Amino acid sequence: MKEGDLLNHRYQLLERLGSGGMADVYRARDLMLERSVAIKILRSDYSSDEEFQERFRQEARAAANLAHPNIVTVHDFGLESGQLFIVMEYVPGADLKTLLRKRGRFSVDEAIPLMVQACAGIGYAHRAGLVHCDVKPHNFLITPDMRLKVTDFGIARALSTIHPGDRDEVVWGSPQYFSPEQARGQAPSPASDVYSLGVVLYEMLTGTLPFNASTAEELARMHIHTAPHPLGEYLPDAPPLLEQIEAKVLSKEPSARYRTADQLGRVLQRFGTVREAPPAPQPTPAPIPIPEPVADFLERTPSRPHAPFADPAPAAVYEAPPPPLDFDWLTIGLGLLAVFAVGGLLPLWIAVYFAWNP
Repeated sequence: MKEGDLLNHRYQLLERLGSGGMADVYRARDLMLERSVAIKILRSDYSSDEEFQERFRQEARAAANLAHPNIVTVHDFGLESGQLFIVMEYVPGADLKTLLRKRGRFSVDEAIPLMVQACAGIGYAHRAGLVHCDVKPHNFLITPDMRLKVTDFGIARALSTIHPGDRDEVVWGSPQYFSPEQARGQAPSPASDVYSLGVVLYEMLTGTLPFNASTAEELARMHIHTAPHPLGEYLPDAPPLLEQIEAKVLSKEPSARYRTADQLGRVLQRFGTVREAPPAPQPTPAPIPIPEPVADFLERTPSRPHAPFADPAPAAVYEAPPPPLDFDWLTIGLGLLAVFAVGGLLPLWIAVYFAWNP
């Protein structure tokens, strides 16, 4: 395939955007809908495998059902001249790996918003039951206004079917970014994508990968057994909370990481919100206004100097008068009445007594 060719009697190739070991990417024109699209054309040796063709169709259909602002939309796929191709939304800008090569690294304030967008797109796929399997900066497209879109969902999963009998030897994803379980040849999970997101974030902040080796085998061993250098060794002013998040994301065991990209995205978003929130200003107490008559009096009254070390004159002690006696005259009167009543009946009781006891 070359520039100017017509695919499927519909897509005219305009210019090559990039080339890799697996596919070539072109900007093309959709003659039917009159719009720009991006077309990824896979190599002939991949396209000739019938099992891979079927798996590629399945993954392309699943990816086409993903509709999210942080995911590159899949429009079409097919087979032309013995080569599989997939038609996607054209995203102006550059991939994150290209930007890293140009800039070296991103600041924390620049990296966190981009990673939150990546987590939003990949987290949406996780909720739909899909695992990306090949999370790396090459698959993050950045527009000029710093919007991020994730591409290439499912292609790594389709590639794993080319040699189904040698699953232990199949490496899912790119060796620099894959998880320890992918390095062992095991099937990836959403937590595997989370690990790869952690590797991308590490590279964005430090300008280097957590593990570097000359062979894929050595990289796999390091992902499985070696702990990466803390962020603080590259960034002395790295926030401790961000170091804790990164250490959790790069845990060797999937159960020790965040389970999905959604969870990681929420954590990073809260971290970014806390950093951006300015400290609440302390209110300044308003001065108490002095009434004009009092102010005039103070101005006319001369101030008297006093000795700073002299003992102050004792203040006059105010003694409160004793409280008035409070008599309950009603109670006293009823008491006296009862005494007189009992005393008046005393002779009657004596007479009754002697009458019964002569």
